[in-house]
Amino acid sequence: MTFTDQIALITGGTRGIGRALALTLARGGATLLLNYKQKEETARAAVAQIEALGARAVALKADLEDPEQIDSMFKEIESRYGRLDFFVSNAAASAFKRILDLNARNLDRTFALNVRAFVLGAVRAVPLMKRGGRIVALSSYGSIRAYPTYANLGSAKAAIEAWVRYMAIEFAPYGINVNAVNGGIIETDSSAFFYKVPGMPSLEGVLAKVPKRRQGTAQEVADAVAFLLAPESEYITGQTLMVDGGLSIVSPPFHSDASPPLALAPLASPPRPDRV
Repeated sequence: MTFTDQIALITGGTRGIGRALALTLARGGATLLLNYKQKEETARAAVAQIEALGARAVALKADLEDPEQIDSMFKEIESRYGRLDFFVSNAAASAFKRILDLNARNLDRTFALNVRAFVLGAVRAVPLMKRGGRIVALSSYGSIRAYPTYANLGSAKAAIEAWVRYMAIEFAPYGINVNAVNGGIIETDSSAFFYKVPGMPSLEGVLAKVPKRRQGTAQEVADAVAFLLAPESEYITGQTLMVDGGLSIVSPPFHSDASPPLALAPLASPPRPDRV
């Protein structure tokens, strides 16, 4: 996939999935604008990695919970470049608690960073996409499934996917496609933190129920986002692409809990049919 002469803004772009995507786009020739909140050393390292690939990159510090800082970030982009081709809303965080333990601050901060920042970012990005463009939001399978401590973030991700559908309709006349990528259990710092929450089922036990029997990688999610940014996906808009190893299609009774002859053998060769 080629991204020559494309300018891409990635929120939360200095680590995890955001960083993997930034490097992928850099290899394709894009100029990267990497938003981060506070870890300047990590941001500098990400910029250096991109520049080592022969691409251009700038780190933009902004706390996306603050609408004024979002506004200032886009003003800087407009001043420096005058346009934008890709806006990837990747930054996310939340409090992993049971619903009865949530407070107003937990709810407000999760909404501000995950939902409001995406919408305000899109509103600022569209006028800069003077020759059309792409908007992609990162979601997670908590948007369609319920599991411990994830109600706050999962509901925010569900809202993001709804916004994607509405944006796709309104932004299509401007030549802008809007989509989401819904990741499953991805091997990142965030996933590692989540499975250390006291009382959480073990990661190994959960992975046994995923059809692919493993975590996804940040690069696999980044590749899916890159596809939605590439010319090859021109006729795709308003969609949520699942990148979850099949996690969202399984439901109880689980195959992983079955006994022979129904149990699925790991790495088994498919049986040959007696007849076609």
